[in-house]
Order: sequence, then structure tokens, then C-alpha cells
Amino acid sequence: MIYAGPMPVTVLLVDDEPLVRAGLRAVLEAQPDIEVVGEAADGAAVIPLVRRLRPDVVAMDVRMPLLDGIEATRALLRTVDDPPRILVVTTFENDEYVYEALRAGADGFLLKRARPAEIVHAVRLIAEGESLLFPASVRQLAAEYGDTGGNRAARAVLERAGLTEREAEVLRLMARGLSNAEIAARLVVGTETVKSHVSAVLAKLGARDRTQAVIAAYESGFVAPG
Repeated sequence: MIYAGPMPVTVLLVDDEPLVRAGLRAVLEAQPDIEVVGEAADGAAVIPLVRRLRPDVVAMDVRMPLLDGIEATRALLRTVDDPPRILVVTTFENDEYVYEALRAGADGFLLKRARPAEIVHAVRLIAEGESLLFPASVRQLAAEYGDTGGNRAARAVLERAGLTEREAEVLRLMARGLSNAEIAARLVVGTETVKSHVSAVLAKLGARDRTQAVIAAYESGFVAPG
């Protein structure tokens, strides 16, 4: 692939269905700023491939025969330094497996029936990490499957975090799916200021990205998912 601009977003595809991998590859490689660097048929192959290929994003099926996307996500985040972003690919939107994958550390999810433009948007958004992918769907999943308000560990994390009033406000806006630019416009501050607040929120919560921070906000009862 020849690309003269900035470095492309590199993607590893993990799905036990060859047709799904072929479809995703065709959609993504049609973009000049995205490159598919590898494929795997099961979650068990993810860690060695990530260590060798160092992709920016892993697009991974949530249900696979040997190691599913949930366990593969946990293993990847536990054992790989500076792990890639993880985009869970699923057949069903309202799926407890998807929420468990998000709780395990996945950065977002994508439906297999998504349109090509949605697939490309999802990969770019996950790679950038400055907005929440499908915030309304994440809220719905949290409302149905999350231990919202009843998770003692999540409540303890929020209590220990000691968020400032502005940081708490930023977390609430993050949970609504606003991007950094949208939060800046809402609060009438600069984008760099918002980035600093987001970084502080993530650091205080021990969250690797805004998806995990929002899940913690829902699970602790800090933000109602409904």
C-alpha cells in the first residue's frame, strides 16, 4: 500500500468467519489512511500477532470458538505493553457479551451489518480516542447489563478519585458522548483545556480511555445510563 500522507491507522482483524474478515479488509483498505496489517481466526492468536505487528486498532469478534473477544481483550491488556485500541465486532447490538467486553477494556463496538462509512468512522474514532463510539448504545447496554450504582468497587474508585467540580462536569459530558471539541464549546473553554481535564479524569480513575471512564461512571452510579 502506497500512502504519501501521515502514517495510516493500522488494523488487525480477528474473526472466525473468513467472509467477515474479507469484507472488513475490503472496506478499510479502500481508505488511504487505514491499513490492514494482519488477520486471525481466533482470539487465541491475538497476543503474538499484536506483539509482532503492533497495530493501532484490533477489530475483534466478540464470539469465537477457542478464545472469545472478552477473554482476548483481558489477556491483551494484561500482558502487552502499550496495547492497541480494541474495537469489538458483533452481530447483535443489545448483547451482554458486548458490555462485558467493554467492561474488560474494549474501546467500543461495531455491528457486523454496519455500512462501510460507519465501519471506517468507527476505526478512525477508536484510533483517535477523543470521543465515545455509539454513546446511546453504550448507555443502553449499561442500563440493561451494568451493575449501575451497585458496584462497590466502582463507587470506591470514584470516591478516591477526588474529581474537581470541572472534572466531574467533563466526565458527565463524556458519558453523553460529546467529543473534546463539543465539550469545549459547551463549557466555553479551549480544546486543549478540555484535553487536560480529560487526561486528569482518566488518570484519577485509572482508566485507559474515555470508554472505561464512562463505564466506571455508570457502574458507580455517578451518571445514570438511562
